[in-house]
Amino acid sequence: MKTTLANKETVSRKWYVVDASNEILGRLAVKVANILRGRHKVTYTPHVDTGDFVVIINAEKIQVTGKKEEKEYMTYSGYVGGEKYRTLASLRKKNPEYIIEHAVKGMLPKNKLAHNMITKMKVYAGSEHPHAAQNPIPLNS
Repeated sequence: MKTTLANKETVSRKWYVVDASNEILGRLAVKVANILRGRHKVTYTPHVDTGDFVVIINAEKIQVTGKKEEKEYMTYSGYVGGEKYRTLASLRKKNPEYIIEHAVKGMLPKNKLAHNMITKMKVYAGSEHPHAAQNPIPLNS
């Protein structure tokens, strides 16, 4: 029996849409990261980007458990004293897409393929998205 390995010419991609309202952040991020990597496919190959596109809507309605409402996200400008800390609540008001992007990016591999994988994820704060022409399939939770 032969093992077939996927390559970038043989990969077929689908589009999925995920409604993040009332979903738990970590559980949603695991599902999305697995789809971006292609782990849900039979033709999964670790060294090839076999993943699909994911559109996430209602990012501002994501839920967290425990004391994660007090979680702080740190950014660094590169200059002395250039650290900034933002809480989850302030990010939810200003940039709710970043919360999901940060969680999913942390669950992807730390290599060159991860940049291509994260670009296949589109996150929107509201319920509208401009990818209706791709006919995204709703992802079952």
